[in-house]
Amino acid sequence: MSIPNKDEKFPLPHYDRLCFLKNIVKNPNIIVGDYTYYDDFENVENFEKNVKYLFDFIGDKLVIGKFCMIASDVTFIMNGANHLSEAVTAYPFAIFGEDWSNAMEGKKYPVKKDTNIGNDVWIGYGATIMPGVTIGDGAIIATKSVVTKNVEPYTIVGGNPSKEIRKRFSKENIELLLNLKWWDWPIEKITKHVQDLTGDDFEKLAEL
Repeated sequence: MSIPNKDEKFPLPHYDRLCFLKNIVKNPNIIVGDYTYYDDFENVENFEKNVKYLFDFIGDKLVIGKFCMIASDVTFIMNGANHLSEAVTAYPFAIFGEDWSNAMEGKKYPVKKDTNIGNDVWIGYGATIMPGVTIGDGAIIATKSVVTKNVEPYTIVGGNPSKEIRKRFSKENIELLLNLKWWDWPIEKITKHVQDLTGDDFEKLAEL
């Protein structure tokens, strides 16, 4: 049995614009599952450059599951971009010091927790994911979408702000897939059943 190496930085021979993402990410606050890939028109190192406002002192994380597909120019906006939207002004006086240094005493910038991308998620070219969003397993994010709120599993969304276009499958088949969690199978079992996973015979899948 010949299986692609999850620890390979560039799994396609002679092509360095697609990588298994976990093998290039250096920031400990970006956590990526096995076999998730990132494809970039210019340089795969752009991925971390496109994770914006991820500051250590805030402590939020970008968590991406297994077997995800992330296209070029996808941007993740993290909590460090937030300002005081409920205050009289959103201007960040305190960061400039001097007599403005105490402007944030007794106040906190809004934080929407971690950004979580499920397993088997396809994020299309140029999409933007806003802070604290959770994208469910099997979801598809259309090109140039701006995702401002959570996306349910196996749902296709698009637009700015993104809205549901449709479910990928019936409610029963979505429940089957969420219970199956094929991405957690041993890689040997996944390899054995790649024909089933790339098909649409849900009755057969239910028997695996």
